[in-house]
Amino acid sequence: MSKIKELTADIIEAIQDKKGKKISVIDLSGIDGAPAPEFIVCQGNSTSQVSAIADNIIEELSKRRKVKPEHTDGYRNSQWIIVDYGSVMVHIFLPETREFYRLEELWTDAPTREIEDLD
Repeated sequence: MSKIKELTADIIEAIQDKKGKKISVIDLSGIDGAPAPEFIVCQGNSTSQVSAIADNIIEELSKRRKVKPEHTDGYRNSQWIIVDYGSVMVHIFLPETREFYRLEELWTDAPTREIEDLD
């Protein structure tokens, strides 16, 4: 398994640990000029859940992989938090913010994998 796929698997698990929903993995590796080879998009139902998901990703990847994000943004209002690991960029949204920005629609030509919600 590639380093990116391993990182992605750990991120998905960290999202699911905090009950993140509607996880999409967008493979941008074949898109020239893409900001990262892989995007992960998910959502939480409240600003506190969005923050908790982001915090858990950072904490778990620090423990498991000894990596820290290159950049984070969005904690101020926690409607859309970005956690950027360089090769994988994670976008955690409130449902209405995700619907407004429709990030997945920017990359319709990229393969997308939907991860089933855990209940």
